[in-house]
Amino acid sequence: MTGNLILDSALVLGAVGLFFGFLIAMVNKKFQVWEDPRIDGVEELLPSTNCGACGQPGCRGFAEAVVAGKVQPSGCTVMGAEDIADVAAYLGVDAGEANKRVARLLCAGGKSQAVQNSEYAGLETCKAAAAVAGGGKGCNWGCLGLADCEASCDFDAIFMNNDDLPVVLPELCTACGDCVEACPKDLFVLMPMEQKLIVQCKNLLKGDAAEDLCSVACNTCNRCVADSEPGVIEIIDNLAVINYEKNELTDPKAIERCPTGAIVWVEGQQFVDSVELEKKVS
Repeated sequence: MTGNLILDSALVLGAVGLFFGFLIAMVNKKFQVWEDPRIDGVEELLPSTNCGACGQPGCRGFAEAVVAGKVQPSGCTVMGAEDIADVAAYLGVDAGEANKRVARLLCAGGKSQAVQNSEYAGLETCKAAAAVAGGGKGCNWGCLGLADCEASCDFDAIFMNNDDLPVVLPELCTACGDCVEACPKDLFVLMPMEQKLIVQCKNLLKGDAAEDLCSVACNTCNRCVADSEPGVIEIIDNLAVINYEKNELTDPKAIERCPTGAIVWVEGQQFVDSVELEKKVS
């Protein structure tokens, strides 16, 4: 009799299991959300870096957005032109024109230009140094030169030069934003390549007080304001500020009379030559 009870229990449990299995299968079939198989195809063509520089939650999210027509293949900042063309060809869409963004450093005051008030001795990171009286540099806004940004870059787009300043290589930068987050002084900003006029200084002191701390500090002389088109540059809190809404009016002449070199026109031949030289000597 005990054997019969065990058999009956097994049969009941089996029947219950079959019933709920059937029920789950029916519910899954009824509520299943169809997914375009092209998403998997596009994802396989992507670099799998999941850096988020495209504005999507990883490569899978970017693939979904491209297939849905919300973004163009050129929106991926990591892929090269050939890879972008492959994605466009796979989907039969226009690759689009990417407005490439890169990380820019808003400081030109390396160890040869900026005053050092004290020597920092501790954990060799900018974050740790910044927590100890700002890091020992005379300019409280200046780069500490301990390479947190370089360490954070997964694309080898940043190297430290002989002046202990990070140099960004535009051809390798994907605008992922890791260096922006890593810098305790907030000295990195992601900018479109087309924005070529940049103030490489964040010192809010005025005139000689700024230059006493760093030879390439903005001294609010107003020459850049006078030499640029109206409204492009203004002085705010003792610092030159560029209005990029008028980017089409920017011109290299704005930097010609800057006495310290705090305002620069990037991607000009002089800038390219300097980057190449720093790469060779580093």
